[in-house]
Amino acid sequence: MIMNNNTVITQFFLLGLPIPPEHQHLFYALFLAMYLTTVLGNFIIIILIRLDSHLHTPMYFFLSNLSCDLCFSSVTMPKLLQSMQSQDTSISYAGCLTQMYFFDLFGDLEVFLLVVMAYDRYVAICLPLHYTSIMSPKFCVCVVLVSWVFNMLYSMLHTILMARLSFCEDNVIRHFFCDISALLKLACSDIYINELMIFILGAPLIVIPFLLIVVSYVHIVFSILKVSSTRAIHKVFSTCGSHLSVVSLFYGTIIGLYLCPSANTFTAKEASMAMMYTVVTPMLNPFIYSLRNKDIKEALIKVLIKKISL
Repeated sequence: MIMNNNTVITQFFLLGLPIPPEHQHLFYALFLAMYLTTVLGNFIIIILIRLDSHLHTPMYFFLSNLSCDLCFSSVTMPKLLQSMQSQDTSISYAGCLTQMYFFDLFGDLEVFLLVVMAYDRYVAICLPLHYTSIMSPKFCVCVVLVSWVFNMLYSMLHTILMARLSFCEDNVIRHFFCDISALLKLACSDIYINELMIFILGAPLIVIPFLLIVVSYVHIVFSILKVSSTRAIHKVFSTCGSHLSVVSLFYGTIIGLYLCPSANTFTAKEASMAMMYTVVTPMLNPFIYSLRNKDIKEALIKVLIKKISL
Protein backbone atom coordinates (compact mmCIF):
# COMPACT_ATOMS: atom_id res chain seq x y z
CA MET A 1 0.00 0.00 0.00
CA ILE A 2 1.39 3.42 -0.98
CA MET A 3 1.29 6.09 1.70
CA ASN A 4 1.03 9.85 1.62
CA ASN A 5 4.66 10.14 2.73
CA ASN A 6 5.74 7.85 -0.15
CA THR A 7 6.55 4.95 2.17
CA VAL A 8 5.24 1.47 1.47
CA ILE A 9 4.01 -0.83 4.23
CA THR A 10 4.53 -4.39 3.05
CA GLN A 11 4.74 -5.97 6.48
CA PHE A 12 4.06 -5.40 10.15
CA PHE A 13 5.98 -6.50 13.23
CA LEU A 14 4.11 -8.05 16.14
CA LEU A 15 5.24 -6.83 19.54
CA GLY A 16 4.50 -10.26 20.98
CA LEU A 17 4.04 -11.11 24.63
CA PRO A 18 5.84 -9.28 27.46
CA ILE A 19 7.95 -12.32 28.38
CA PRO A 20 11.56 -11.99 29.63
CA PRO A 21 14.06 -13.51 27.17
CA GLU A 22 15.29 -16.05 29.71
CA HIS A 23 11.75 -17.46 30.01
CA GLN A 24 11.01 -17.66 26.28
CA HIS A 25 11.71 -21.40 25.96
CA LEU A 26 9.62 -22.24 29.01
CA PHE A 27 6.61 -20.30 27.73
CA TYR A 28 7.10 -21.68 24.22
CA ALA A 29 6.80 -25.23 25.58
CA LEU A 30 3.77 -24.24 27.65
CA PHE A 31 1.94 -22.57 24.75
CA LEU A 32 2.78 -25.43 22.39
CA ALA A 33 1.34 -27.95 24.88
CA MET A 34 -1.79 -25.81 25.32
CA TYR A 35 -2.29 -25.48 21.58
CA LEU A 36 -1.85 -29.20 20.92
CA THR A 37 -4.27 -29.93 23.77
CA THR A 38 -6.79 -27.54 22.23
CA VAL A 39 -6.56 -29.16 18.80
CA LEU A 40 -6.67 -32.72 20.13
CA GLY A 41 -9.45 -32.09 22.67
CA ASN A 42 -11.78 -30.30 20.27
CA PHE A 43 -11.03 -32.79 17.49
CA ILE A 44 -11.98 -35.69 19.78
CA ILE A 45 -15.28 -33.97 20.66
CA ILE A 46 -16.13 -33.51 16.95
CA ILE A 47 -15.25 -37.15 16.10
CA LEU A 48 -17.25 -38.55 19.05
CA ILE A 49 -20.35 -36.56 18.10
CA ARG A 50 -20.09 -37.76 14.50
CA LEU A 51 -19.52 -41.44 15.41
CA ASP A 52 -22.10 -41.87 18.20
CA SER A 53 -25.73 -41.73 16.98
CA HIS A 54 -26.90 -40.99 20.54
CA LEU A 55 -25.13 -37.63 20.26
CA HIS A 56 -26.98 -36.61 17.11
CA THR A 57 -29.12 -34.08 18.97
CA PRO A 58 -29.36 -30.27 18.69
CA MET A 59 -27.22 -29.67 21.79
CA TYR A 60 -24.35 -31.80 20.50
CA PHE A 61 -24.74 -30.46 16.98
CA PHE A 62 -24.09 -26.97 18.33
CA LEU A 63 -21.29 -28.31 20.53
CA SER A 64 -19.55 -29.84 17.50
CA ASN A 65 -19.65 -26.43 15.82
CA LEU A 66 -18.40 -24.76 19.00
CA SER A 67 -15.50 -27.23 18.95
CA CYS A 68 -14.30 -25.34 15.89
CA ASP A 69 -12.51 -23.38 18.63
CA LEU A 70 -9.50 -25.26 17.33
CA CYS A 71 -9.78 -22.98 14.24
CA PHE A 72 -10.03 -19.93 16.51
CA SER A 73 -6.78 -20.85 18.27
CA SER A 74 -5.15 -21.81 14.99
CA VAL A 75 -5.57 -18.26 13.73
CA THR A 76 -3.13 -16.85 16.30
CA MET A 77 -1.14 -19.62 17.99
CA PRO A 78 0.95 -21.01 15.10
CA LYS A 79 2.25 -17.53 14.27
CA LEU A 80 2.96 -16.79 17.94
CA LEU A 81 4.84 -20.08 18.36
CA GLN A 82 6.80 -19.51 15.15
CA SER A 83 7.76 -16.00 16.29
CA MET A 84 8.87 -17.22 19.71
CA GLN A 85 11.03 -19.94 18.17
CA SER A 86 12.63 -17.98 15.32
CA GLN A 87 12.48 -14.48 16.86
CA ASP A 88 10.99 -13.35 13.54
CA THR A 89 7.94 -11.27 14.48
CA SER A 90 7.20 -9.99 10.99
CA ILE A 91 3.88 -10.65 9.25
CA SER A 92 3.00 -9.54 5.74
CA TYR A 93 0.35 -6.88 5.16
CA ALA A 94 -1.93 -9.41 3.41
CA GLY A 95 -1.23 -12.01 6.10
CA CYS A 96 -2.15 -9.53 8.82
CA LEU A 97 -5.50 -8.68 7.22
CA THR A 98 -6.17 -12.38 6.67
CA GLN A 99 -5.44 -13.14 10.31
CA MET A 100 -7.72 -10.30 11.39
CA TYR A 101 -10.52 -11.60 9.15
CA PHE A 102 -10.45 -15.16 10.47
CA PHE A 103 -9.98 -14.04 14.07
CA ASP A 104 -13.14 -11.91 13.85
CA LEU A 105 -15.00 -14.69 12.01
CA PHE A 106 -14.36 -17.48 14.51
CA GLY A 107 -14.59 -15.20 17.54
CA ASP A 108 -18.00 -13.81 16.52
CA LEU A 109 -19.17 -17.29 15.51
CA GLU A 110 -18.49 -18.50 19.05
CA VAL A 111 -20.67 -15.68 20.40
CA PHE A 112 -23.57 -16.78 18.17
CA LEU A 113 -23.17 -20.44 19.09
CA LEU A 114 -23.17 -19.67 22.82
CA VAL A 115 -26.49 -17.84 22.37
CA VAL A 116 -28.03 -20.69 20.39
CA MET A 117 -26.88 -23.21 22.99
CA ALA A 118 -28.47 -21.08 25.74
CA TYR A 119 -31.73 -21.02 23.74
CA ASP A 120 -31.50 -24.80 23.32
CA ARG A 121 -31.24 -25.23 27.10
CA TYR A 122 -34.15 -22.80 27.61
CA VAL A 123 -36.43 -24.77 25.26
CA ALA A 124 -35.37 -28.12 26.74
CA ILE A 125 -36.11 -27.02 30.32
CA CYS A 126 -38.92 -24.50 29.98
CA LEU A 127 -40.74 -25.94 26.93
CA PRO A 128 -39.91 -29.66 27.01
CA LEU A 129 -43.11 -30.76 25.24
CA HIS A 130 -42.31 -28.53 22.26
CA TYR A 131 -38.57 -29.22 22.16
CA THR A 132 -38.65 -31.62 19.20
CA SER A 133 -40.79 -29.33 17.05
CA ILE A 134 -38.88 -26.13 17.91
CA MET A 135 -35.34 -27.52 17.78
CA SER A 136 -35.84 -29.46 14.56
CA PRO A 137 -32.79 -30.54 12.51
CA LYS A 138 -33.79 -28.07 9.77
CA PHE A 139 -33.94 -25.19 12.27
CA CYS A 140 -30.56 -26.10 13.79
CA VAL A 141 -28.82 -26.31 10.41
CA CYS A 142 -30.39 -23.02 9.29
CA VAL A 143 -29.30 -21.22 12.46
CA VAL A 144 -25.70 -22.39 12.07
CA LEU A 145 -25.61 -21.55 8.35
CA VAL A 146 -27.03 -18.08 8.98
CA SER A 147 -24.41 -17.57 11.72
CA TRP A 148 -21.61 -18.55 9.36
CA VAL A 149 -22.84 -16.38 6.48
CA PHE A 150 -23.53 -13.35 8.67
CA ASN A 151 -20.15 -13.52 10.40
CA MET A 152 -18.30 -14.03 7.12
CA LEU A 153 -19.92 -10.86 5.74
CA TYR A 154 -19.36 -8.96 8.98
CA SER A 155 -15.67 -9.92 9.14
CA MET A 156 -15.25 -9.08 5.46
CA LEU A 157 -16.72 -5.62 6.08
CA HIS A 158 -14.13 -4.83 8.74
CA THR A 159 -11.33 -6.26 6.58
CA ILE A 160 -12.33 -4.11 3.59
CA LEU A 161 -12.60 -1.01 5.77
CA MET A 162 -9.16 -1.76 7.22
CA ALA A 163 -7.67 -2.26 3.73
CA ARG A 164 -8.68 1.26 2.68
CA LEU A 165 -6.61 2.85 5.47
CA SER A 166 -3.12 4.28 5.11
CA PHE A 167 -0.42 3.36 7.61
CA CYS A 168 2.52 5.46 8.78
CA GLU A 169 6.15 4.45 9.26
CA ASP A 170 5.27 2.92 12.63
CA ASN A 171 4.40 -0.66 11.68
CA VAL A 172 4.84 -2.32 15.09
CA ILE A 173 1.55 -3.87 16.22
CA ARG A 174 1.36 -3.75 19.99
CA HIS A 175 -0.17 -7.20 20.32
CA PHE A 176 0.78 -10.81 19.57
CA PHE A 177 -1.70 -10.98 16.67
CA CYS A 178 -3.33 -8.59 14.20
CA ASP A 179 -6.08 -7.27 16.44
CA ILE A 180 -8.37 -4.70 14.83
CA SER A 181 -8.01 -2.17 17.65
CA ALA A 182 -4.19 -2.44 17.61
CA LEU A 183 -4.14 -1.91 13.82
CA LEU A 184 -6.38 1.15 14.02
CA LYS A 185 -3.88 2.80 16.37
CA LEU A 186 -1.25 2.65 13.60
CA ALA A 187 -3.42 4.18 10.88
CA CYS A 188 -2.58 7.63 9.48
CA SER A 189 -5.86 8.17 7.64
CA ASP A 190 -9.28 8.87 9.10
CA ILE A 191 -10.61 5.87 11.05
CA TYR A 192 -14.01 7.40 11.81
CA ILE A 193 -15.90 4.93 9.55
CA ASN A 194 -14.06 1.98 11.08
CA GLU A 195 -14.84 3.08 14.62
CA LEU A 196 -18.45 3.86 13.67
CA MET A 197 -18.95 0.35 12.28
CA ILE A 198 -17.39 -1.18 15.38
CA PHE A 199 -19.75 0.87 17.55
CA ILE A 200 -22.87 0.25 15.45
CA LEU A 201 -22.27 -3.44 14.66
CA GLY A 202 -19.49 -4.68 16.94
CA ALA A 203 -20.80 -3.57 20.32
CA PRO A 204 -24.33 -4.97 19.76
CA LEU A 205 -22.80 -8.27 18.60
CA ILE A 206 -21.23 -8.63 22.05
CA VAL A 207 -23.88 -7.00 24.26
CA ILE A 208 -27.12 -8.33 22.71
CA PRO A 209 -26.04 -12.01 22.70
CA PHE A 210 -24.91 -11.65 26.32
CA LEU A 211 -28.30 -10.20 27.29
CA LEU A 212 -30.10 -13.00 25.44
CA ILE A 213 -28.06 -15.58 27.36
CA VAL A 214 -28.91 -13.83 30.64
CA VAL A 215 -32.63 -13.73 29.76
CA SER A 216 -32.58 -17.44 28.84
CA TYR A 217 -31.06 -18.38 32.17
CA VAL A 218 -33.40 -16.11 34.12
CA HIS A 219 -36.31 -18.08 32.62
CA ILE A 220 -34.52 -21.33 33.39
CA VAL A 221 -33.96 -20.32 37.03
CA PHE A 222 -37.64 -19.41 37.46
CA SER A 223 -38.60 -22.77 35.97
CA ILE A 224 -36.24 -24.54 38.37
CA LEU A 225 -37.74 -22.75 41.37
CA LYS A 226 -41.14 -24.23 40.48
CA VAL A 227 -39.73 -27.76 40.67
CA SER A 228 -39.83 -29.40 44.08
CA SER A 229 -37.63 -32.38 43.19
CA THR A 230 -34.03 -31.98 44.35
CA ARG A 231 -32.93 -34.57 41.79
CA ALA A 232 -34.53 -32.62 38.95
CA ILE A 233 -32.89 -29.39 40.10
CA HIS A 234 -29.50 -31.11 40.27
CA LYS A 235 -29.96 -32.51 36.77
CA VAL A 236 -30.81 -29.06 35.37
CA PHE A 237 -27.78 -27.45 37.00
CA SER A 238 -25.47 -30.21 35.76
CA THR A 239 -26.86 -29.77 32.24
CA CYS A 240 -26.45 -25.99 32.21
CA GLY A 241 -23.29 -25.79 34.31
CA SER A 242 -20.90 -26.54 31.44
CA HIS A 243 -22.41 -23.91 29.18
CA LEU A 244 -22.44 -21.31 31.96
CA SER A 245 -18.77 -22.02 32.68
CA VAL A 246 -17.80 -21.44 29.04
CA VAL A 247 -19.93 -18.28 28.84
CA SER A 248 -18.32 -16.91 32.01
CA LEU A 249 -14.79 -17.59 30.76
CA PHE A 250 -15.41 -16.14 27.31
CA TYR A 251 -17.39 -13.04 28.25
CA GLY A 252 -15.40 -12.32 31.39
CA THR A 253 -12.18 -11.86 29.46
CA ILE A 254 -13.86 -10.06 26.53
CA ILE A 255 -15.47 -7.51 28.87
CA GLY A 256 -12.25 -7.02 30.81
CA LEU A 257 -10.15 -6.55 27.67
CA TYR A 258 -12.35 -4.49 25.36
CA LEU A 259 -14.74 -2.66 27.69
CA CYS A 260 -12.08 -1.84 30.31
CA PRO A 261 -9.01 -1.13 28.16
CA SER A 262 -5.65 0.04 29.48
CA ALA A 263 -3.50 2.76 27.95
CA ASN A 264 -2.05 2.56 24.43
CA THR A 265 0.71 0.24 25.61
CA PHE A 266 0.21 -3.53 25.45
CA THR A 267 0.35 -4.46 29.14
CA ALA A 268 0.83 -7.82 30.82
CA LYS A 269 -2.81 -7.62 31.94
CA GLU A 270 -4.06 -7.25 28.35
CA ALA A 271 -1.73 -10.03 27.18
CA SER A 272 -3.07 -12.37 29.87
CA MET A 273 -6.70 -11.60 29.02
CA ALA A 274 -6.08 -12.02 25.29
CA MET A 275 -4.39 -15.38 25.94
CA MET A 276 -7.34 -16.37 28.10
CA TYR A 277 -9.96 -16.14 25.36
CA THR A 278 -7.75 -17.08 22.40
CA VAL A 279 -5.97 -20.06 23.97
CA VAL A 280 -7.14 -21.01 27.46
CA THR A 281 -10.92 -20.96 26.86
CA PRO A 282 -10.76 -23.02 23.62
CA MET A 283 -8.47 -25.48 25.42
CA LEU A 284 -10.79 -25.83 28.42
CA ASN A 285 -14.02 -26.17 26.42
CA PRO A 286 -13.62 -29.92 25.66
CA PHE A 287 -12.77 -30.66 29.29
CA ILE A 288 -15.64 -28.55 30.66
CA TYR A 289 -18.18 -30.26 28.41
CA SER A 290 -16.78 -33.79 28.62
CA LEU A 291 -15.88 -34.10 32.31
CA ARG A 292 -19.37 -33.03 33.39
CA ASN A 293 -21.18 -34.81 30.57
CA LYS A 294 -22.19 -38.44 30.96
CA ASP A 295 -23.09 -38.87 27.27
CA ILE A 296 -19.66 -37.69 26.04
CA LYS A 297 -17.84 -39.97 28.49
CA GLU A 298 -19.98 -42.97 27.47
CA ALA A 299 -19.36 -42.23 23.79
CA LEU A 300 -15.61 -42.07 24.42
CA ILE A 301 -15.65 -45.39 26.29
CA LYS A 302 -17.62 -47.03 23.43
CA VAL A 303 -15.12 -45.82 20.84
CA LEU A 304 -12.13 -46.98 22.92
CA ILE A 305 -13.67 -50.41 23.54
CA LYS A 306 -14.45 -50.77 19.84
CA LYS A 307 -10.88 -49.88 18.88
CA ILE A 308 -9.40 -52.29 21.43
CA SER A 309 -11.63 -55.16 20.27
CA LEU A 310 -10.59 -54.74 16.61
